[in-house]
Amino acid sequence: MADELERLLDEVERRLCHRRGGGEEEPTAAEERRSAKVLMSAGSSKEDLDDIIDEICNDSSFTKTPLNLKSNSASLTPERNKVVVPAYRKRCCPVYLGGSLSPSGIGTNISKRTCDQLRCTACDFRVSLFNDYIWDQSCDYLFFRNNMPELSKLRAKMIKKKGARAYACQCSWRSIDELTDLQTEQQLRWVCGKHGE
Repeated sequence: MADELERLLDEVERRLCHRRGGGEEEPTAAEERRSAKVLMSAGSSKEDLDDIIDEICNDSSFTKTPLNLKSNSASLTPERNKVVVPAYRKRCCPVYLGGSLSPSGIGTNISKRTCDQLRCTACDFRVSLFNDYIWDQSCDYLFFRNNMPELSKLRAKMIKKKGARAYACQCSWRSIDELTDLQTEQQLRWVCGKHGE
């Protein structure tokens, strides 16, 4: 394991030296200390590893070289050493369903918002939602299987009801009036399918 760790550190040092301006450079005293600490701490505790990570993050040589990351990944701001995660990669946790009066967006325990990016894991279909409507009692599996997602066909079994919201995929459907945690609806196999910007 120590040999693999040493090879990994050598590769990191080579890449950092290559970015800084080319050929082989003498390692600085901080880099030698860090390498020695990592090699010696192969069996050390979690606190020692945290100390090593903090030392690496606080090393001024890392903040001098900005990282060029792809735009769709998390970006590192060198001034604060803080990772900024874009909103388009977030998911609701927990996932809430609700009526048309409930705000929609990314739901959390603090901001209870209804998810508008639901996806069914059973039929692999996007869950459609219709504000101010509920489903008729006569709806069945075949109706949704044959008519989703065509609104003109679905309207035949939709009833207007202010404040409600009708949800449906090709295999499941629900009419919801008030904010509900999706975990209480055990038979639904709906998940948050990541939110856009």
